[in-house]
Amino acid sequence: MSSTLVFRKGLDLKQAVAAQLNENYHSELVEKIKADGFLYQAGRLTLHLAREFGFCYGVDRAVDYAYQTRERFPDRRIFLTGEIIHNPHVNDRLRNLGIRFLSDPGTENDLGPSDVVVLPAFGVTTTEMQRFERAGCVLVDTTCGSVLNVWKNVKRYAEDGFTSIIHGKVWHEETRATASQAGRYKHGHFLVVLNLEETAAVCDYIRKGGDRARFLEEFGKAVSPGFDPDRDLQRIGLANQTTMLMSESLEVQELFRQAMEARHGSEDLAGRFRAFDTICSATQDRQDAVVNLLKDTPLDLMIVIGGYNSSNTCNLARMGAAKVPTFHIADPDCLESADAIRHRPAGGHEETRTTGWLPLTGPVSLGLTSGASTPDNQVGTTVERLTTLCR
Repeated sequence: MSSTLVFRKGLDLKQAVAAQLNENYHSELVEKIKADGFLYQAGRLTLHLAREFGFCYGVDRAVDYAYQTRERFPDRRIFLTGEIIHNPHVNDRLRNLGIRFLSDPGTENDLGPSDVVVLPAFGVTTTEMQRFERAGCVLVDTTCGSVLNVWKNVKRYAEDGFTSIIHGKVWHEETRATASQAGRYKHGHFLVVLNLEETAAVCDYIRKGGDRARFLEEFGKAVSPGFDPDRDLQRIGLANQTTMLMSESLEVQELFRQAMEARHGSEDLAGRFRAFDTICSATQDRQDAVVNLLKDTPLDLMIVIGGYNSSNTCNLARMGAAKVPTFHIADPDCLESADAIRHRPAGGHEETRTTGWLPLTGPVSLGLTSGASTPDNQVGTTVERLTTLCR
């Protein structure tokens, strides 16, 4: 048994850091907008704020624990494995507290018992965990409860001889951590599918087989070591990265169910196919709020605030873009002027600069939301900037 000291329920310093967290991330303007029915009006701007937005419980807890760690260990080296959440504003504040990121170029990796490592809300892989335990570091584990729930199901799949099919982004920290849970077991295999196109390809193989070498070439970076599609797609269990688009995850699940039924028959389905809803409730709440906002409110455009590498934020932008012109911005500084905005288009990979984005005359009805890793002060600053631009 490891003798590593692990803090999983904070460090009993919540009150000691409360004022600092409030100063760094709170917004009185946002509180006023919520009190006014999530509606804000100034000049020709009418702003409709989604009824669920911003920091979720898991993110709030992770940031809180990081601040508590700095308070508890003022004289020790403190490291984060990487971004604690996908928000540059928050991560930069942690760097300013003297917390180092192991993912940053040039960061020391010679960890020892006197060092403290904060594990992010996404969790870490089993290999990383073993490394920290071998080094004897003090660990502060902020892994989100929703992620732990996915791990529980994936581990159960592996124990029962089912391959985990994970709807997620193979490069994302959470998905890598989840996949590693299956890899703990001798016969624990996994396959990660990104979208409906990849799902269709795998389902086609399940139905009628195919070219094994070609399959492994296509999915080689998204499967467990030694994966054999002819063997490992016989019994499957569905899971997902918690921040994926709920409607897409459900469609992925149904397509796999249909494929397994077509291959093995309905009588044998229960012994070959399993699925659990593992989308985070906060992710779903934010997606539902955008659906309702788009359904109930005539909008000229929509703005989504959050890190470009934030999966849940990108999905909110995708939802908005399907209905109205939508701009995913990383932070308020992206609102350069009433004519120019820097943003990442929904489904895109690079930030771009668009002109003529904001109507220069007449009333403007604007929808606003933010990802689960975006603090209220970023939302408040965005509202202030929009107020200025719509004068």
